[in-house]
Amino acid sequence: MTDSKVETLSRLAQWRIDNFAASTYKRSDPFKIGIWNWHLSIEKNRYLYIRLFPESSRLSKEQLPPPFARFMLRVTTTGTNRRPHISPVYERLLRTSDDFVWPIDSCLQGRFIIDVEFLDLKIYAPNGGEGKSIWPNDMILQSLATQSTLRCLSRMLDESIHVDVTINTADGSVQAHRAILSATSPVFHSMFLHDLREKESSIIDIEDMSTESCTALLSYLYGTIKQEDFWKHRLALLGAANKYDIADLKNACEESLLEDINSGNVLERLQEAWLYQLNKLKKGCLMYLFDFGKIYDVREEINNFFRQADRDLMLEMFQEVLTVWKPA
Repeated sequence: MTDSKVETLSRLAQWRIDNFAASTYKRSDPFKIGIWNWHLSIEKNRYLYIRLFPESSRLSKEQLPPPFARFMLRVTTTGTNRRPHISPVYERLLRTSDDFVWPIDSCLQGRFIIDVEFLDLKIYAPNGGEGKSIWPNDMILQSLATQSTLRCLSRMLDESIHVDVTINTADGSVQAHRAILSATSPVFHSMFLHDLREKESSIIDIEDMSTESCTALLSYLYGTIKQEDFWKHRLALLGAANKYDIADLKNACEESLLEDINSGNVLERLQEAWLYQLNKLKKGCLMYLFDFGKIYDVREEINNFFRQADRDLMLEMFQEVLTVWKPA
């Protein structure tokens, strides 16, 4: 064991120092307790000063909140009958090496051991409020459980494990599971709950979607969709979300379509917003056209748009014009 290595077990940390006689300062290697990396340091002056502090570079790099620690320390000299030095229980918000120091009025010789027992570690929100202990670590446990579940669902879909329903698309077919479809869509749930054709035949016809788009839909429902697939098929996914009453997917599509409005797609987006009652997207398109003056960039396309647009949508557009251009 090197002189700077700290051994850890559960909430305990132990630093064995073989020889400090010729030194005035020593710092341990980083060691991990909870979600933070820590250091111990020892400094010899008139007193022996022991410090405990989190690794500041990791706090900054990973944007970790500083820990509020409840802990105690013990210093034991090996090979002697001297009683150990035991600290009181400290409670400190620890950011740097200046936030905690324990002075010992003793000159330790030879080998000695510094033990730290972390009784609790809490995180406080930046705006205040009650601190939350990281033990038990619900966030890590929930994350691990979610990742495991998603891996299982991905295998079920990719390897067709115990599939029990076939979906016919415009250019092929895919297979899925009734339970997953029913849990994610009230429309699918109704299909399998009542004595409809889908319940008897275990076949669903989605002929307004391609196999590729339907696969993207299933990937979303199973929680395994990739960003590039979502982006590529979001208009088809929007139509499916509206048709099968998948509210969270519909909201995700609307937010995504708001992110890249431009002169080449704003009229199409406006039509989609009107068709699927996406008020946020509709407002964004109208603002793009009239508040930001981009209506002049689509002069050639606007006439054809008006010939096909719903009358109520046209009325709303003219009302927007009057609002924007109303004299002050």
